[in-house]
Amino acid sequence: MCGICGFVGKGDTGDLARMNAALVHRGPDAEGLWCDEKRGIFLGHRRLSIIDLEGGSQPMWSADGRLCVVFNGEIYNHLDLRDELQKKGHIFQTDHSDTEVLLYGYREWGPDLPAKLNGMWAFAIYDRDRGKLFLSRDRFGKKPLYYTFQDRTFVFSSELTALTRHRSISPHISELSLKKYFAYGFIPAPLSLYEHVYKLPGGFNLVLDLSTMDYSTIRYWDFVLEPFDRLPSNPEQEWGEEIRALLLKAVKRRLMSDVPLGVFLSGGIDSSSVAACAAQIAGSDRVKTFSIGFEEASFDESRHSRQVASMLGTEHYLETLSLKRARALLPEIARRLDEPMGDSSLLPTFLLC
Repeated sequence: MCGICGFVGKGDTGDLARMNAALVHRGPDAEGLWCDEKRGIFLGHRRLSIIDLEGGSQPMWSADGRLCVVFNGEIYNHLDLRDELQKKGHIFQTDHSDTEVLLYGYREWGPDLPAKLNGMWAFAIYDRDRGKLFLSRDRFGKKPLYYTFQDRTFVFSSELTALTRHRSISPHISELSLKKYFAYGFIPAPLSLYEHVYKLPGGFNLVLDLSTMDYSTIRYWDFVLEPFDRLPSNPEQEWGEEIRALLLKAVKRRLMSDVPLGVFLSGGIDSSSVAACAAQIAGSDRVKTFSIGFEEASFDESRHSRQVASMLGTEHYLETLSLKRARALLPEIARRLDEPMGDSSLLPTFLLC
């Protein structure tokens, strides 16, 4: 993962540096800062290098200096989009960076760009000619994106912790958000833990007019369940093969990387299916699987994960989460969480990372 942050309005490079420093755990490989203090525009990025290690530094500019992007995520169909954009006459500077696809994709399709993307993302594009800041979050909100408008200043970030490092932000706990948390076990978008600070919901864009400081959020996608036109005579076989084909395609897209990849393997149906697809596509000798076991037998699935890993022939790693270890991890997990979350899987997931 990476981390992005920025603001338009009051503040200086010190605010930006503090915000970006709060995201170092999201992007330990590189730091990028850019500002136009005269216009009051500031952008920051922390990078975890995955694709195009040499050419993917951010903030990234178009060759003519008119568009700039900070981006967290991965665009799985970036090679297809790059090919389409090159055929339309766009000239790329990097070898295969998915970040640069966002720049020229925005130039070609404007706010319709997110509808063409297959991936997970949170990004902000500074459009110098139009005087706009364009933000977008992926369809299901896999990548976080917070924003607020306080003291005539628009601030955004991947994490609340970074956002509150700006001098203009006054964090006050929202009673409504706490009620939502106790009802659902999490705080649903667009609410956040703090008053007047919001999550951009999944499937939404945000456009900020830099001259008026007015902004609007626009839904570009919505999840809709649609009934089948017909039921096949052999639904289990036909739909089963369709699911298999779609899963293989999805896993293949996610295996694009210039660094080693791994699979979180619990031994259940979902993770075992993903691991099997990865082994089939990449070869079992290139797939590493990781599992977390428990001393409490009723929670422990490590036997199943070992069986699956052995069957697939992956390089398997297992850690055990004891009660003592869980207690030791809790303070660090609580410190890293932007908001309360009633999900016990935070413990094994944090240990895995």
